[in-house]
Amino acid sequence: MVRSVFRNRREAGRVLARLLEHYQDSADTVVLALPRGGVPVGYEVAAVLGAPLDVLVVRKLGAPEQPELAVGAIASGGVLVTNDDVLRAQAVAPEALEQIILTEGQELARRERVYRGDRAMLDVTGRTVIVVDDGLATGATMNAAIEALHRLHPARVVVAVPAAPESTCVELRELVDEVICASTPAPFIAVGNSYWDFEQTTDAEVRDLLARAPAETDTEPDDGDLLRRARIPAPGGTPPDDILFDLVGDARLVLIGEASHGTDEFYTARAAMTRRLVEEKGFRGVAVEADWPDAYRVNRYVRGQGTDRTAEQALRGFRRFPAWMWRNTVVRDFAEWLRGHNSRCAAEDQVGFYGLDLYSMHRSAEEVIAYLDRIDPAAAQRARERYSCLEHHADEYGFAAAFGAGQSCHDQVVAQLTELQRRIADEVRLDGVTDRDELFYAEQNACSVLAAEEYYRSMFGGRVTSWNLRDRHMFSTLIALREHLGAQSKIIVWAHNSHLGDARATEMSDSGELNLGQLVRADSPDSARLLGFTTYTGSVTAAEDWGGPARRMRVNPALYGSVEHMLHQVGAESFLVRLDSESPVADRLRSPLLERAIGVVYRPQTERRSHYFFARPADQFDALIHIEQTTALRPLDRAVPWDRDDVETYPYAV
Repeated sequence: MVRSVFRNRREAGRVLARLLEHYQDSADTVVLALPRGGVPVGYEVAAVLGAPLDVLVVRKLGAPEQPELAVGAIASGGVLVTNDDVLRAQAVAPEALEQIILTEGQELARRERVYRGDRAMLDVTGRTVIVVDDGLATGATMNAAIEALHRLHPARVVVAVPAAPESTCVELRELVDEVICASTPAPFIAVGNSYWDFEQTTDAEVRDLLARAPAETDTEPDDGDLLRRARIPAPGGTPPDDILFDLVGDARLVLIGEASHGTDEFYTARAAMTRRLVEEKGFRGVAVEADWPDAYRVNRYVRGQGTDRTAEQALRGFRRFPAWMWRNTVVRDFAEWLRGHNSRCAAEDQVGFYGLDLYSMHRSAEEVIAYLDRIDPAAAQRARERYSCLEHHADEYGFAAAFGAGQSCHDQVVAQLTELQRRIADEVRLDGVTDRDELFYAEQNACSVLAAEEYYRSMFGGRVTSWNLRDRHMFSTLIALREHLGAQSKIIVWAHNSHLGDARATEMSDSGELNLGQLVRADSPDSARLLGFTTYTGSVTAAEDWGGPARRMRVNPALYGSVEHMLHQVGAESFLVRLDSESPVADRLRSPLLERAIGVVYRPQTERRSHYFFARPADQFDALIHIEQTTALRPLDRAVPWDRDDVETYPYAV
């Protein structure tokens, strides 16, 4: 019979604290206890070390038929961890998993409210975190806590427990910087066997101990107060001219994002800022997350060229899903304004509208051939022969290329681009170019064919590869556009936050992804500005599945632990927060927070998994514009699902 070691949890905590004395009075140390039983232990550790104490709430996700078998866990900060092997072995359906997450998420949220009230979790970024429990058996809950902590980017993680099997302590040492196991009974029967008094800790005891524990600081303002002091009113999401112009300064590349592809206020505010920058700061190009040939049709219209008589007609080139991204009332009105502005300018001062994306493989190939048909029919025939290998639908081509059918086609596409570029170089050298814009248009179409061919070929090799190819293409197109317009030209970029916010400040970077914002900052660190948008709730235009019809859908209130929820605490309709200089609010937003991204597909039923990622907003953007409640973007081609009076609603889960 193994003899009990500790009278109670408080005594166990004092014993454990002595083993942790090398962290005493360290300003960078935080103690996080796993409730409920870990809190009395953690209280004593924090008291001895003079460190602040908080709870890290972890809830096991039990299998439907075997609740004691963990298929994953959720934790404070909006962290979800799943065990895919167990999920497959237990044949847990996605719907069943969502219900488990919902149930345990409600309990997690209840405990956090009970334990902390409205107080936010302690910031652990760059600090030493000592994770305490009253003991471990298998270590499953502690494993989930460790994974959750790593996503919050502490400098060092220490696991400290009064009792655990030696094997569990050894396994944990592979996951953290230090493991302190005060005792390792053998044989190990249960955690409770190490205590004389092992009565269950109550919620009331947890609240009391947290209230009496050493505080981080008694004077530090809460997030709401901090942000209220830093916010700058931005009616409708548009900051005052003096703020906008000061923020932009002498930048030549201004990237303005969006938290979704279907929010009216994001598009409207972005168009308003762009108008002011065109009028007062001399910007000459608007480059958008759209295909090159479709956007160039709009470019011709706004510059008084082409055959389209209205902006609505010019936007008909956007036929590919999701057409509403650009065929909407805001972009239509902006294009009409831009045409009017250009009509009052000399040709060299006119502002163009350009696409950066690469999905237009077949459309761009047709445009290259059409251009060559006008100037050199023999060259056009060679282009037809080379591009004929792209006859499959884009997805079908990607599938075929992934299994070895694409190399010869890739070579043909490269050969066509090389021939066209050689022709352009000769014409420029001989000064025989009659229309440099059309020549540039043709060359970028050939570049788009090549990029699209590589993109579709990579689709079956992994998301990271295809994502990086796409954003590298958008960057190379932007740089080519800058050179075409003139080295000193100024360009505004419209795209999703996920493309324009610096990827190095997000968990995208952990998986090897980069993005346009990162590449622009690396290329032009002193002449680029990155602006992002956020919203707390409202409605959005999106599809339920890729290729589906546009719908008006209700946007769930932002999750606790997200930057959107933090900005919601300000209690203002719309405002800007500057992050381009050192300040208390920039320091706070440099901590990892959940951030929401809604693309063209919105799945509110799986909100956390489908639409949130961790980011450090102050390193991601130079400024954030928050609009508390937003509305769905109005497509020009509204279908029955969008026009229904009732907005689609869903229950929302953790």
